[in-house]
Amino acid sequence: MRVPVAALPPRTPRPTGWIFHVAHCGSTLLARALDREDGPLVLREPLALRQLGVGYDAERLALAAAMLGKRYRADAPTIVKANVPVNFILPELMALDPGAPAILLHYALDDYLLAILRSDNHRAWLGRVSAELAGHLAAADDDATRAASLWLAQMRAFEKAIARFPNMRSLDAEALFATPAPVIAAASAHFGAPMRADEAEAIVAGPLFATYSKDPGVAFDNDARVARRAGLARTLAPELAKARAWVEKQGGEVIRLARPLI
Repeated sequence: MRVPVAALPPRTPRPTGWIFHVAHCGSTLLARALDREDGPLVLREPLALRQLGVGYDAERLALAAAMLGKRYRADAPTIVKANVPVNFILPELMALDPGAPAILLHYALDDYLLAILRSDNHRAWLGRVSAELAGHLAAADDDATRAASLWLAQMRAFEKAIARFPNMRSLDAEALFATPAPVIAAASAHFGAPMRADEAEAIVAGPLFATYSKDPGVAFDNDARVARRAGLARTLAPELAKARAWVEKQGGEVIRLARPLI
């Protein structure tokens, strides 16, 4: 953040694809599925971009976007998976290349709550990111309403962005988990790196979808995720109800993003 940006030569961003997401919704899984040796360069949550989501600076954003567009192969795209703070500078980031392909990966409210409230570590993350982004969030006083506030703010940001930028597509995380092969193929094609159906099926049949995406040493698949979700839904039922009621009071009980990827 102390680099004298004005002293650097101007850089024009190369076409870059973007994955924006609400966190803990399969974005690492999607990014790793698209990251093939002979395909696009996939960058996951670059720190410079996150810093700019928390402390916006127009000159540094243009520089970061240009630097992130670098690639090993000129004929293969770069895809950047951002993280939560970047969702609040979407208009500024996308304005650098309004036609750039992007995917907005998201959860419905209950699914988001079950992902965010499922452990002490996740709740600690919620507290930290909510404090960082307090200026973008409606006031909340406990974990359930903080999670609801963060979800609602991000979904409203996505709703505005997809109405403005023509090459954005929405993707419900449940579609990724339930029908991964066609989602992966569609996402890869959207980013300009077509993937054959049999290639997508091979990725889904491989170790990536049989292990935890952030820790490949841990066995985990969609059946395990669904079973965990069912147990959490019972345990967290009071907090789910409280969060739903909070969102309804904010007038955001129904948000359906346009232009689904599949």
